[in-house]
Formats: sequence, structure tokens, C-alpha cells
Amino acid sequence: MFRSNKSKFDFSELTRRIKRQLDGGFTYKKAFLLLLILAFVFYLFPPVFRFLFGQAKRSHKDPLLRCMDDCLTPYFHQNEDFDANIRHIPELLDGEKNIVPYVGNGYFSIEVSNEAHLNIKNGRSVDLPVFVHPLVSVSYGNRPYKESTVVEYRNGIVHRFQCFQDFYVGYEYYAHRTIPAILVQEIKITNIRNQLAEVDLILPKVTNLPFALTKDSRIQHGSTILEYTIISGMVNLSASSGDKVKVVSVMFRKLPKTATLKKRNTIKFELLTAVHYSKSVNKSKFTQIREENEKTVVEIMKKALKRIQTDGGDDFKNAMALFKKEHTRVWNELWLTGFAISNSKAENSINGDKINGTIYNVLSNVRSYEYEDDVSLQVKQDIDRVLTYSEGCFDSYHTLQAENLWLEMQSLESLNNLVASWMLTLEKQGCHNLIRAGASGVIQAIVLSIGGFRFKNQHLEFNIHPKYLHRDFHFRRLNYGNMTHVNITVTVNEENIPVIDVALDRSDGSYYACDGGCLDDPVVLSQSKKNFPVKLTDPLTAILYITADKQHMEELHKAIHVKEVVDAPAHEHHVINLHKHGHHLGGLPTLFWVSICAIIIVFHVFLCKLIVKEYCEPSEKRYRYNKP
Repeated sequence: MFRSNKSKFDFSELTRRIKRQLDGGFTYKKAFLLLLILAFVFYLFPPVFRFLFGQAKRSHKDPLLRCMDDCLTPYFHQNEDFDANIRHIPELLDGEKNIVPYVGNGYFSIEVSNEAHLNIKNGRSVDLPVFVHPLVSVSYGNRPYKESTVVEYRNGIVHRFQCFQDFYVGYEYYAHRTIPAILVQEIKITNIRNQLAEVDLILPKVTNLPFALTKDSRIQHGSTILEYTIISGMVNLSASSGDKVKVVSVMFRKLPKTATLKKRNTIKFELLTAVHYSKSVNKSKFTQIREENEKTVVEIMKKALKRIQTDGGDDFKNAMALFKKEHTRVWNELWLTGFAISNSKAENSINGDKINGTIYNVLSNVRSYEYEDDVSLQVKQDIDRVLTYSEGCFDSYHTLQAENLWLEMQSLESLNNLVASWMLTLEKQGCHNLIRAGASGVIQAIVLSIGGFRFKNQHLEFNIHPKYLHRDFHFRRLNYGNMTHVNITVTVNEENIPVIDVALDRSDGSYYACDGGCLDDPVVLSQSKKNFPVKLTDPLTAILYITADKQHMEELHKAIHVKEVVDAPAHEHHVINLHKHGHHLGGLPTLFWVSICAIIIVFHVFLCKLIVKEYCEPSEKRYRYNKP
């Protein structure tokens, strides 16, 4: 009781002291200091609380979520750089893009999901469905689980992860680039319990393939005989094709329906699926073509297995790693040409995630002929000649402004439609030769189209209106000549004025450049950056010209008939702020302005209180202000 009374007395005394301070020497300086302290607490405490409670929350996190985080950790950095796309299933996490996980190489393609079916080439894209389902996965039944996918754009690989209470599964899928008829699946199942476990497998199947026939086959692989199943059938084309069909054969390995997991152990499957299909033929030739297909698909599988021809163990792991490296090397070289753009926070803006995802899916519908094993040397040389210079590509406005070319890819149907739209646009805008060159030509055409670049009459010109240069652009390794690659960068400086930098990645001779109107002397390009101002001409012309012919460039300004050439005006601040910060205000966040308003309101309330106390209270209660 005594302690309780003392505590009560101390609390009352403290209250009276605080009241005396408020009634007495509480100056404007103290009020301002108090407001600063409150503002500091206002900004500091939320992150502290989030950190503390977040730590507590993480410590009690669902084991399945912890398992999924561990699986995805190696890909977080790639996802932030837009070189990969992480997607949780079935519900996306905040900030994730709902892009279909997809692999392809221009010969066949497949969406990564349990019931996914193969697709084969039909016209401009790989969108003709073949209802053979070759993917092997773990059956989860009614067990709780978490699932996610990762699409590695630069490597052309899709990863899939499943976390269960007793085990977790990691999958890798890729459509091989150098042997385009091969689909690779790598499945790794890890038992985290100290007891045996059995898991059910979802095996390849066929659901709707007319005249489907099944045949068994055996292939010697090292010291092991592997058993395979071959499914052959026909795929009907459009109604306008009449009796024309494509004969398809798919060969995949036989597996048991269940797999036994040892205590705290891992089992791994490396599975190859071979796909082969004919050109359009009459239905009457089905039997003959089917027999030829089955022989071809067996030879394709033997060729692929020969690449990894070992007796197992570490040698087999190394051989599989090299086999995968052949595939990823092609994708890495395709991405040497590319486009980068500064990130924009403006609503509905196109950023690197959508650009890289779109380019990846378009390239997945195009073959890389110059890297494929069975393509002749003559064809590869022809492709090299096409890639060095393509007259007339790209002959339209820059595609970054074409909204129909940057639609969402949330389903296989929308992805196929988008790819077909891209291929049609590039073909009709003068890039047909680059398309015939394969994936290397298509990515060149895409990058040219994004910037409105065009090869025209012995020079490359940069056709884009200066008003669209309100973000930083970087065009990487544009092909010009047999051994020349051009890098072009557009940077918005501190005065909101765009500036162009040009450098040669490598060159086989002398190259020259001039800015809009070509009024100045040609500038010799080199591996170091050369700076060019952005000019606005009347009538509107290209803002940059590049050529290997100096005389052509010296004469070019005589052929460009312009009335006026001026430096491009600076962009308005609200436009730059919209992209940098997501609103028309400056760089300070909205929360800052809200807090400033709150401080002003509190200050005025306090000031009004003082005025009321001074003039409205009886004189005996305000003597301290009137005392002489």
C-alpha cells in the first residue's frame, strides 16, 4: 500500500510540473524543438516497428514459406535487375509480374505447368498445339504446399519449386538451342525428414492427338539400357488448309509411378524429350511420314545422349553441365544485343521487366540457325551477311510507343498473340531479312524498332522525336558492318536536356556520325564515347546519322532540306518528376508533405490556444503576461 501511494504521489507531482512548464516558460523555440522531435519520431518509429515485428514474424514464419524463400534466394538479384521473373503460384506477391513461365527455341515451345502441352511452329510463331504433355512433376494430392517459378531470361531456363512438409522439389526446363528438337527436364527431390518417404509422379501423357500410336524403344546409354516411349499422331491445321496436317512424333523416357526417398537424401532425374514433326502433308501420307518421323526422333535422342555419354557419377554431372552450358551460351550471346531504359514510376509506364519479358518470349519463338548443329556452313555464312546490314529495317515510328506490342502475358493465348503481333510488325516494317536470319536477326530488329533506328542508303539513322527522350536509353551492340557494333546512349542531364553518346564496341574500319541536320563536320567514332546534342529540325528529321562513308556524310547535309535546326528544348520538370517519382511534385515523398501539413496544423492549434488563453481567460489567471 505504501508503494502504491508513493507512486501515485510521484505521478501527480510529475503531472503538476509538466503543467507548470506548459503554462510558464514554453516558448516558441521550445515548441519548434518539440515539433522537430515529434517529426523525427514520426519517421523513425515505423521502420523500427516494422523491423522488430518483422523479425518476430519471420521467426514464426510458416516452414513452407521459409523453404520457398531459400529456393528463390539465388534469383532475387536477377529479379530486381529484370533479368528474371519470379512468380508465386497461385497468388502473386506484391510487385510480382504475372508472366507465363515459358520455354521455347523456335522449333517447339511449352508453358511450364502440370497440364502443359507442346506447341510446334505454325507460320510466324510456335503456337500450334500438340496435346502431348511431356512434363514430369510430383503429385501433391491434398497435401499443403507452396509453389513458384523463375524464368531466367539471359539463360533461357525456367525453374520451378515446390515445397511440401516432408520434402521439396526443384525443376529446371529448357528447350535446347543447339539441338532444337530436345526438351530437357532436371528434377531434384530432397527428403528433409529422417524417415523414408514415397512420392507419386505425374508422368507424360497424350490427351487429344488424332491417330495417336504408341511404340516402345530402347537405347544404350553407357552401361545402361534406357527405355523410351514414342507417341506419334497428326495435328490438324486451319480449316483453310483442307486435308493438310503435320505428323508429330514425341519420344520420352519411361519412369515408375512412384519414387522412394531415402532418409535426408536426394534423388535426381535428368530427362530428355525428343520432338520431331513434318511439314504440311496430306492425311493420306500419314503412315509413311509417321515411320520416317519415328526413325528420326530416335536418331535425335541418340545424338543428344551421345553428348552426355558417360557411365554416371561425377562424369555424368559434368557432361550434363556442359550440355546445359551449350544452351545458355547461345542465349547469353543473343542478349549481347539489347536495350536498357531508366525505371519509371509513372502509371502504366513500360519498364525493363516488361521489355525483357517480351523480348525473351519473342526470341523463344525463333530458331538460332547459326548455332544449330545440323545447319550447313553455307547457311550460317548467309546469315552472317544478313546480320551485317539490313536495308530498310525499321521503317516506322519507334515501337516503345506502340501499346499493342507491350500487352500483358498472363496466359499462353495472350503470349502467342503478342509474339505473332511482333513478328508481323517487324516483317511488314522492312525487317524480313533479319527475321529469316533467326533469333540473332530478330533481336537486332526489335532493338532497332524500339529506337526507331533505320538502315537507309549507306547509313544508319536514329529516328525519334526529341519529346520522347525524357528517360535514359541505352542501345547495346547494334550490328553495322562485318565486325562493327555500335552502342548508343541517351541521357537526360541535370537541366532536363537529352544528350546522345555514341561509341563503337568494336569496328572493322572508320565510322562517322553527325547530329540532326548534319550541319557540323562528321565526327570520327571510336571506342570512347562521342557526345552529340539532340537537335530539333523543321521539318522533322533524324537526330543522328552513322555511316562508314565519310563522303556520303559530307554530302548528306545537302540532301537534308531543313528550314531550321535548333537544340532540343529541355523537358518540363513535371514530366521528369512523373517518371522519377511517380507524381508531379519533386523528389520528396507524399508522406513528407503530409507530415509538414500536420506540423503546420499542430503549430497553429497551439498558437490559437495561446491567443485564447491570453485574451479570453480572466485577468487573475493571466497575470503573468500582464504583470508590469
